[in-house]
Amino acid sequence: MLRRKNQAVVREVVTQTSVASPQTTAAPVSESKATEQRASALAASAQQNESRNAQRRIIRARLYEKMDAGKAAAMGRDSLLTQIQSVIRTICDDQRLQLSRQEELALSHEMLDEMTGIGPIQPLLADDTVNDILVNGANQVFIERFGKLELSQITFIDEEHVFNTAQRIAAAVGRRIDEASPMVDARLPDGSRVNVITYPLAIDGTTISIRKFMRRNLSLESLAEARCMSPAMALVLNKAMQARVNVIVSGGTGAGKTTLLNALSQKIGITDRIITIEDAAELQLQQEHVVRLETRPVSAEGSGKVDQRDLMRNALRMRPDRIILGEVRGGECFDMLQAMNTGHDGSLCTVHANTTRDAIQRLENMVMMASMQLPLMAIRRQIASAVHLIVQIERMRDGVRRVVSISELCGMEEEIIQMQDLFTFQVTGTNAATGLLTGEYIQHVQRPQFFTDKAHLLDA
Repeated sequence: MLRRKNQAVVREVVTQTSVASPQTTAAPVSESKATEQRASALAASAQQNESRNAQRRIIRARLYEKMDAGKAAAMGRDSLLTQIQSVIRTICDDQRLQLSRQEELALSHEMLDEMTGIGPIQPLLADDTVNDILVNGANQVFIERFGKLELSQITFIDEEHVFNTAQRIAAAVGRRIDEASPMVDARLPDGSRVNVITYPLAIDGTTISIRKFMRRNLSLESLAEARCMSPAMALVLNKAMQARVNVIVSGGTGAGKTTLLNALSQKIGITDRIITIEDAAELQLQQEHVVRLETRPVSAEGSGKVDQRDLMRNALRMRPDRIILGEVRGGECFDMLQAMNTGHDGSLCTVHANTTRDAIQRLENMVMMASMQLPLMAIRRQIASAVHLIVQIERMRDGVRRVVSISELCGMEEEIIQMQDLFTFQVTGTNAATGLLTGEYIQHVQRPQFFTDKAHLLDA
């Protein structure tokens, strides 16, 4: 009896297995078919893109042959667009290119941007929702919108097209990009910051990284309204500018250091003589008495380089009231601390660091890069005497840039620089509807030390 039951169970299991096996066999077949369909779609898309790029290449070459560059430069934008449309229509007829009216119009605008701007990515510069434009060779253009990266539909014709665009950007500010000088920092006419790296250092093609110039000149109050900082933070920073304390803005790449530096600079008095020092000029100071200095790379002959340290030394001879150093990254840190300690109060600069305490360590390391052979204790005393506030800004995981802490330096205790947190941002959770982080700004100290030390400079 037990044997019959076991045989029945075995038969049932075998039957179930035999029934299930066709489904198991069908699953890999369906997955394989889906993979083939995706591969086929990708191949068709690549072929379509190649065909379109071939048409763009022909039209671009013929257009430059037919149009007079001198006359085009003297024409208005609307008149030039009309002429480009007419020439493209003629080229399509001569070359028997099958383009719709909409495609012709799109190509006309692209060629117009090519002649008057920086090619296919010109529309992205006009889009105020785009913060960064990242060109990775001819076929990939990523953009950052609302703190998140996304792949755009814009492409270049080929690598030569990307490289020519990079050369035009560099030439506009008197710099060059080629195999002998494959890296360059530049800026666009609107103030946007550009970095270009090309062959042989960029293996997959010329890479262009553009940090867009913000047309809106944000103030501390507008940043507080946008919840990038608290109103109490804005008030303390406003008082700090009024009291002429030395402030360092710390944060990672793309955290918003320059934006915050611009907001702080708005609180500088109109009577001060301000000197700015940058690798690529991007600060937007509103005061009347501003002198802007910019570094110069090495020339083709291997000479003529002027770095930030050279400009910093020269600025001290220019009778500055305040010095604003766009970014401290080397030996100029020593000269900046010297300036802060010798009467140039109210100076500002930025530094790359993850926390306010890390910013102090970065300053120590950069002073050592100046090869001054100073003992660590002397460097720390100089930092403690020169720097009053460190403001930490961060681009958080929800893409929003926030001031996460403001710390005040309170002198030395034995061999350690003493700091106190005036404000910090505490994350409490995530908004399920928007995906944004929720949190609160906590004020740890009601009255900063500089309120007492600089009381004679503050309004009653």
